[in-house]
Amino acid sequence: MTGNAPPLKAFAACGIELEYMIVDRDTLAVQPIADRLLRDADGRQLAEVARGELAWSNELVLHVVELKNVRPSANLDALVPRFQAEIGRIDAELARYNARLMPTATHPWMDPARETRVWPHDNAAIYRSFDRIFDCRQHGWANLQSMHVNLPFADDGEFARLHAAVRVLLPLLPAIAASSPVAEGKRRRELDFRMESYRFHPMRVPSLMGSVIPDNASSRAEYETTVLAPMYRDIAPLDSEGVMQYEWLNTRAAIPRFDRSALEIRVIDVQECPQADLAIAAATTAVTQALYENRWSPLAAQHAIDTATLAAILLDTIRDADHAVIADPAYLALFGVRGGGCEARELWRHLLDACAGHPLLTPATRPALDTILARGPLARRILAALGEPFDRARLALVYRQLCDCLAAGRLFTGFER
Repeated sequence: MTGNAPPLKAFAACGIELEYMIVDRDTLAVQPIADRLLRDADGRQLAEVARGELAWSNELVLHVVELKNVRPSANLDALVPRFQAEIGRIDAELARYNARLMPTATHPWMDPARETRVWPHDNAAIYRSFDRIFDCRQHGWANLQSMHVNLPFADDGEFARLHAAVRVLLPLLPAIAASSPVAEGKRRRELDFRMESYRFHPMRVPSLMGSVIPDNASSRAEYETTVLAPMYRDIAPLDSEGVMQYEWLNTRAAIPRFDRSALEIRVIDVQECPQADLAIAAATTAVTQALYENRWSPLAAQHAIDTATLAAILLDTIRDADHAVIADPAYLALFGVRGGGCEARELWRHLLDACAGHPLLTPATRPALDTILARGPLARRILAALGEPFDRARLALVYRQLCDCLAAGRLFTGFER
């Protein structure tokens, strides 16, 4: 999806980005030392370190590092051991500073106002501008880690169909991916606190986020006219350094990256290990492709569902994840479901059963998806392990277990007392 090669066809491959916190090995407090990892062999500062098929790169804040596949891959199963190996390498590097990687989408007790350190190196002007305009010392900017799934499109026709399919699926993703039920040392009302915080973070310039769920778009020209141009216009009076007139300024739940001919899905919390992340990426891609191919509903019906309806369902899954009740008959009909409402987990069972023959839904994805369907998303398993009420010691114990799961590539069951 980069360089001078022709764009990939829809669903030919997938790009994955995984974000992790760096924390002290003993206290689990965030450690702003990502720049110590991102150096070449001579010690020169880098924004990205090439690691064969993968790369490590910086994010907005110094306590987060991102791992990604440099070139899109058609084999998500093969990416699991490669991501896992890089996590091991990073943990070995961080051991020199008595630090390690922590998974999940929010740190359970970080104080963003006090502990945030913005990336000061390459592209520092961009990060300074974000901080100056929006004040990044808050959860929606500094305490959130996600998995981005990038799906390619070759032309306007593929873009329109892919955008419509992804737009329909977005509200269901927190139901299987929520991993952020704790922040500031306490249980939050929302199982996906990352997304609850994220949807408010650019409020000073509302056009950057819109309704979180994107409106319909049938072409690049339409999108640039109706979404990007107003966004660039609205940020311009605040962009004193002139560095923010780019499509990555868009913060909707899914954004087209026309620079690399891909649609980037941004509502998926990072999980306890790559095995779980890539299983969710596989499920997301399989169901998106079924929608794209009009298995349950035509493109016209997908376009007809209004953004407000989709946004309301997203708020329900942000709050209740797998137990959110999906009752809108027009929405359910897009997935071939008739009759009364159902919980999001039941809808996901239907979707995964219907897509069971998809090449990405291999036996390797089953353990993670079966765990999610049986015991709930990671957020619910974290709460089961914490019990009620819980104290700081219990919180540290559970999140240390999550760090161990990441290091070992092991699923978190939620019953590791």
